[in-house]
Amino acid sequence: MLRRLFPFAGLAVLAACAATPDVRVDYDRNADFSRYRSFSWASPLGTDRSGYTTLTTDRLKAAVEREMTARGYVLAPNPDLLVNFHGRLQERVQVTGGPAFAPPIGYYGYRGYGAWPGYAFGGGPFVDQYTEGTINVDLVDRRRDAMVWEGVAVAAVTARDRTYPQERIDAAIAAIFARYPYRAGMAAR
Repeated sequence: MLRRLFPFAGLAVLAACAATPDVRVDYDRNADFSRYRSFSWASPLGTDRSGYTTLTTDRLKAAVEREMTARGYVLAPNPDLLVNFHGRLQERVQVTGGPAFAPPIGYYGYRGYGAWPGYAFGGGPFVDQYTEGTINVDLVDRRRDAMVWEGVAVAAVTARDRTYPQERIDAAIAAIFARYPYRAGMAAR
């Protein structure tokens, strides 16, 4: 029974990993984060290159504002930090695996009957086509006009993500800010 369920358990683990974005952050090690108490939006935002506010911009603003205010920052007309973001969707192709046909050898070959085709070598090439989504969040010191922190989340975009974009954006922004160690007026948590 366990042998039959094992492959499905592996798929469940892979599915859970796919739902979590890969997050990378970088920051200016010389910036004094204790000086920052307020934020506002860069103009124009990276998601508004068409000259108007997009639905994606509104969703990103809501998610970022929620994360920043949870850390004690205040939305202000003359802020310490400017927030900018950019999103991108890109079609990807990933090829994995070995030859298309595996000879009947391998683990069970010693018994005199062949293995399942592909058992020994992974069953041939596997081609996965998917859409990859990337969200960048930049925090810019307004007085110095210099970026002091950036967070980037990358993940495969699913049909559900396209149907419920606010959920996916909220999750990605939360994952990015989980790696932001500062609070308003403090150097670190």
